[in-house]
Amino acid sequence: MKKIILMGRSEAGKTTLTQALRGEKITYKKTQYINRYDVIIDTPGEYLQTGRLGRALALYSYEADVVGLLASSTEPFSLYPPNITCMVNRDVIGIVTKIDEACGDAALAARWLENAGCKKIFYVNSKTGEGVSDILEYLREPGDVLPWEAQGR
Repeated sequence: MKKIILMGRSEAGKTTLTQALRGEKITYKKTQYINRYDVIIDTPGEYLQTGRLGRALALYSYEADVVGLLASSTEPFSLYPPNITCMVNRDVIGIVTKIDEACGDAALAARWLENAGCKKIFYVNSKTGEGVSDILEYLREPGDVLPWEAQGR
């Protein structure tokens, strides 16, 4: 599978999505530092929200095949500058999280990600699993077996 790094503001749903992608039980835990899993790099929101820490994201992005920019449907504004994806020599995808929130606006979050330069947008509800399989399918390399296929689901 392609390795993905997840970036987004605090509470955008990066760790919850990481748990969903790994097939784990969803539990809240605050990410304090960069966590590396088999094919997922989970980053703290503060790294995106703080200029000096943002350099670490740039460095870690070179360890991934795909950069996933997250935007929650409930975010009040975007942290992503227009056309920022041209700065990365990796595939960059947009991931709209919390699509089930009544007060959310998934279409607005998607427009922010498109404005940042994301050509491919995924919509996910990590708690129910909606959209998670689409991301796993995108990350699949030829010959890879996805977790649910290995378990006979």
